Amino acid sequence: MKYFLIALAALPVFAQPMTISQAVKQAVEQYPSTRVNEEQIRAAAAGVSLARLAYLPKADAIAQVNRATRNNIYGMLLQQQVISPISGPPLEANAGTNVWGTAVGFLAAWEPFDFGFRRANIGVSEAAQRRAEAGLKRTQFEVAAMTADAYLTILAAGQALAAAQAGRERLTAIERVVKSLVESGLRPGVDLSRTQAERAAVENQVIQAEAAVEIAKTSLGQMLNLTADRVTVSRQKFFEIPEAEPGSADLKGHPVALEQGLARDESTARMKVLERSYYPKFNTQATMYARGTGARGDFTTGGVASGLGPNIYNWGVGFTVTYSLMDLPGIRVRKEIEASRGRGDQARYDLLLRELETQRLKAQVQTTTARRMVANTPVQVKAAREARAQAEARYQAGLTSITDIADAERTLIGAEIDDGLARLGVWRAQLGVAIAGGDLTDFLARAEQP
Repeated sequence: MKYFLIALAALPVFAQPMTISQAVKQAVEQYPSTRVNEEQIRAAAAGVSLARLAYLPKADAIAQVNRATRNNIYGMLLQQQVISPISGPPLEANAGTNVWGTAVGFLAAWEPFDFGFRRANIGVSEAAQRRAEAGLKRTQFEVAAMTADAYLTILAAGQALAAAQAGRERLTAIERVVKSLVESGLRPGVDLSRTQAERAAVENQVIQAEAAVEIAKTSLGQMLNLTADRVTVSRQKFFEIPEAEPGSADLKGHPVALEQGLARDESTARMKVLERSYYPKFNTQATMYARGTGARGDFTTGGVASGLGPNIYNWGVGFTVTYSLMDLPGIRVRKEIEASRGRGDQARYDLLLRELETQRLKAQVQTTTARRMVANTPVQVKAAREARAQAEARYQAGLTSITDIADAERTLIGAEIDDGLARLGVWRAQLGVAIAGGDLTDFLARAEQP
């Protein structure tokens, strides 16, 4: 263990190393995907407000001025958008005379009751808002999980680096001994060459481990919006054997499951809108308008400016009912489509719960395996150190070759890496259980305990 402490002390040290809880909090607050979900929530909330505006009365106003001929013709004209309507009696013959025409009008309409149609539309908007809020929580949870995993990855890479550096220090020391023995003629030169080759191999391990640390820091830095050289983490309690994790959580409360469940509820809300679509529409209407024209009832025209201002007004109040007779087949098809979507959302929800349960069971198996391994690795390290010491003593006594020391050194480096990673592996397995359960609160709290 002293070799690990020496090697870790040689690593770059930054002021105030970041704890895992601090890293998770900063990532959740700053990662771009969370801001995307926040804007989606704002848009959904605005959609709810827009749907509620349907309860307000509608009011339209219009004003126009035109110059046109006053010829007219009796007869029906089907609704269209090309031929302009004209009122008044027709002239006996077409003429090119034209007059001014003006119109000003105001129409207010209010739907006193709608059989729950507007309330159903508000329900759709509210369901969309709840789903957007659940999407934010799901994104925050995923960012937190990725950050915690990246944090532990840095510690794992640092542990491998520390073991490789400790092995390099030991091989450097034995190289000096072998060089002295070779120069005094007590050992052949091949022993020095073999020692140098082993030290070079360990040096390559150090280089690779340093690269792994930098890559891991880059990954965490991406989550935190920091460069790799500004990322520094704390060991905290991650190389101590943690307590047993708490009992299983309700998977229905998992952020991913909650979002999918709300997607199912949103489909149900849309179905309620369709169920209330095939009802008559009732409208209370009030209108007031005034018109002006330069054409007179005796087929004469007024002065040059006649008709530029309204000279006749009218008003009216009424109650209208409209009913779309042929909408029912289309509504039935849309209901079938929405029902299929709802069943699909339910199937995805059920599948998701099953996948989360499988993920949790796998994480529990990994936790059990990690605990069994961490109980065995200290024995492995102790035996490897004793074998390394015996090989060195036998070599110095001339009873063995340098090959035995090289083999013992590789075994010791591997054992030290396995021991550190086994301790960290219990925490990583517990992180997997927490991720499968959908809540990192307890995991982060246990990591922060003094």
